[in-house]
Formats: sequence, structure tokens, C-alpha cells
Amino acid sequence: MTLDFEMPVMDGIATLKELQRIRHDVAVVMVSAHTQEGAAVTMQALELGAFDFIDKPDGASLEENNQALVRQLRPVIQSVVTKKLLAKTRGNLAQRKVPAPSRPVASPPSTHPSSPPRAGAVPPRPVASATSQPIAASPIGRPGRAEIIAIAISTGGPNALATLIPRLPANLRVPVVIVQHMPPVFTAALADSLDQKSALTVLEAQDGDVLKAGHVYIAPGGRQLCVQKRALGAAVKLTDDPPENHCCPAADYMMRSVAEVYGNKTIGVILTGMGSDGVKGLKAMKQRGSVVIAQDKESCVVYGMPMEAMKAGVADVQLPLLQIADELVRRLL
Repeated sequence: MTLDFEMPVMDGIATLKELQRIRHDVAVVMVSAHTQEGAAVTMQALELGAFDFIDKPDGASLEENNQALVRQLRPVIQSVVTKKLLAKTRGNLAQRKVPAPSRPVASPPSTHPSSPPRAGAVPPRPVASATSQPIAASPIGRPGRAEIIAIAISTGGPNALATLIPRLPANLRVPVVIVQHMPPVFTAALADSLDQKSALTVLEAQDGDVLKAGHVYIAPGGRQLCVQKRALGAAVKLTDDPPENHCCPAADYMMRSVAEVYGNKTIGVILTGMGSDGVKGLKAMKQRGSVVIAQDKESCVVYGMPMEAMKAGVADVQLPLLQIADELVRRLL
């Protein structure tokens, strides 16, 4: 279902709330105006459970606008269909399970907390299970004491970040840099929304920003972000370089620079999203000894980017979204 903010009788946000109230299983895509007000409403819709959003076309003709809508909707529809097919397949497999043997079988402790962990709490190292899968360490480098966290995220990102970032403590001793696949204006709205929810300072990155501990820098839509060494420390550099993986900003672009500047003193995180952006950048980080955390399939809106990272063998651990903040804090000790 596509929704606009301005609709007769009931606007898009009210409709989305009503769909939640009646628990209607429908994927909602917001059609958003490319304005500050439109971006703010879109953030609210995504936090209320909208699957994704697309830009409202403003071409010169109806045909041009229709083509723009189809071009944006096609990958979203493919992701929704894939997600529903996988869910149906898992349900069918669960129904066909062979009955358990009569003798008791030991099972590993659950890695899902009964309630969300307190921000800053440090749990014991997760036990390997279906939702927590340690992977062999990099054969090339060894991790150093982390000095930065680099995050790649796409479809489902605003909601996932609204869960992850507020769970990080105010005294986080490293900066966080994020590439979230979004167009201009929307990344600023995302930064503002997260800043209001978090103990950390969250901002849309600007050219020349010196990276500070306890600060989260979101790459602006339509620009490529890299990290450079400066006299006062590592800083943000924004460029007009072309898209990579059809993305601008691109996670691969950002993560390559993080690998060059920080070497093995990095934690890479790859979260929900379509495609494979970030995997090549994580490989560069991994070759230098970085630690890589991937979100697990069950907690992803779209298990695309983390899946590709798992296939490439660059992830050290795969965790549910609710456990990633605590894992980051533990690794920063």
C-alpha cells in the first residue's frame, strides 16, 4: 500500500496508525515530498512501521512521473515479495518438523533478552546459536583497541537506528559514522529525529567535521562521505564523487576510508538493507584486522546487506538488533 501525508478524510500517518491498531499485515510505502516537512513526516511514518518510502515525482509530464514511480517501487516490491515468501517458507518448514525425541536434549541458552537491555549494560559474550553466530576471525589482521564505529544500513534503517543508537551510552568513547541510503533532506531529518531520542549527539555530517567521541555522524544524502587524517584528528570529507552500487552516499566508499585511516582500530556494523553495499568496504576493514558485526535475518526488515556480508565471510558475529548496542559497548571496554 502506498500512502501520502496529504489524503482526503484520513492522512497517511493516521492511516498507518489505524493499520497498526487493527494489526493489518500490509507493507506500507510512503510517497514523500522532497521537503523538510515531508522528510519529517516520512521519519515519523518509518518509525511507526512503514516498510520504506519513495520520492514524490515532480517531472514535467504524467508519463515521466509514472516512470519515476515504477523505477522506485520495483525494488521495494521485490523486497516485500521476497520477505513474505521467506516467512511463508519458514512457517511451512516449522510445521513439518519431526517430533522431538522422548529423551531430553540440552539446548543452548537463549540469546533473546526477555526485556530490552538497559543502554550501556554489558552482557556476557553471546553464545553461538541460530541468532548469534560467531564467525572465524580474520586470517590477516588482529583487532586493536577500537577508535571508531562504522555502520552501513539501508531499507528498514531509520527504525533500526531508532532502536540501536538510543541504546548507546552518553559516554561512548568513540565516534560513530553512518551511511544510510537516503536522498538529500531526509538524512537531516533522520539525524534530528535520532538526536532527540539519544544521549549521544547525532548530526548530519558536514565537510570538515572533526570526529569526536560520543558523536554520531550521518552521511548526507547525495554526497559521498570519507574520513581523512587532519592535524586535529580524523575528520569528515564530503565529495561529489559518482555513486557506487547505485548509492550516494555509499557504505563501501566510507568504509574504505575508515580502513585506511584507522586500520585495525575499527568496528564495522552492517544492518538491514537491500543489495550488497558495504561488503567490499568491510573486506578492506577486515584485511586490516577490524571487527565486523552483522544483524541477523530474523530482526532485519530486508536481509540483504548482512546476508552478503555473511556469504563473503567478513562478519565476526551475527546478532539480533536488540543485542548489537551491548555488543558494541562490550567490545569498546
